Amino acid sequence: MDTPVTGRSIIISNGRCGSTLLSDLIAEQPETLSAQEFFMSVAPWARSSEVLTGAAYWEVLSSPKAELATLFRIGLPPKEVRYPLTGRWADRMTELPRILAITLSKLTTDPDRLFDQLTARVPDFPTQSVGDHHRMFLDLLAVMTGKRRWVERSGGSSHVAPYLLRAFPEAKVVYLIRDREATARSMSRHSSFQLIQLRVEFLGRCGLDPFRLEPGQSVPEDLERYLPDRLTADLLRDRSQDLRRYLGLSAFLTSQAEQALTDLPPRHLHRMSYEDLVADPVGQLDLLAQFLEFEDGAGWARRVAGRVVGPARPREVAAA
Repeated sequence: MDTPVTGRSIIISNGRCGSTLLSDLIAEQPETLSAQEFFMSVAPWARSSEVLTGAAYWEVLSSPKAELATLFRIGLPPKEVRYPLTGRWADRMTELPRILAITLSKLTTDPDRLFDQLTARVPDFPTQSVGDHHRMFLDLLAVMTGKRRWVERSGGSSHVAPYLLRAFPEAKVVYLIRDREATARSMSRHSSFQLIQLRVEFLGRCGLDPFRLEPGQSVPEDLERYLPDRLTADLLRDRSQDLRRYLGLSAFLTSQAEQALTDLPPRHLHRMSYEDLVADPVGQLDLLAQFLEFEDGAGWARRVAGRVVGPARPREVAAA
């Protein structure tokens, strides 16, 4: 029997602030679907007001993401990708459907099978807004995996916070932050955020997204070598040496999230910081469990708290 979905929650963060760790801990709660990197995988959010058929929506979810394909091409895929080496697309990762890269691969050891099951159902979704499709998809994913609630988390979701808050006014929202300089240093070492920063710079300088160029559009000559078909691993790494780029990116994302929370205050909001989580794992996780209404939340907090290890401790767990 299908399990009714009783809770929908979203973690908003700049990324590189312990959000991946938090998602992995939430996945240990038996009644909760931890949906990772879903919302950022289905950009561009500029289409969020469109009305789409189920078939058109699935066409997006089952297509490759240009940014991730570029990182695979240059040999710098993010470590969060969990698609198995034995999978159907393992020998052609630049063609990997975006929903398989992380979201489905974090849920099962056979993501291709889950993908096929979704292929049989999602195209039958009714014609509706993108936000309603997202809600219906995550609800379906929770039901198919036998969960009562879902908690979505995407690194860098501060960038799409206005769209999330408009599309999910009923959702519980967790706003996770970290010291800006520490966040920036972590971003500078992560290929996805190196690419995000590059896109933001393109948009700031010439108003164009390098991954969405139309025929006839051109960019400044000094940016041409950073276009997706010309970009190399060395070029991307070299840009990461300037921390100011990532301090600026972190500040930009923070401003987007905080402005969205001011303009569109969620009905249910829980604020937490990476530093507080590291200092008091049990206490902070217990508070989170209460907010998310976990069954036996205190027990869950005690069970998983040992996995929270700060960067200053001997066993380093990188914040993500």
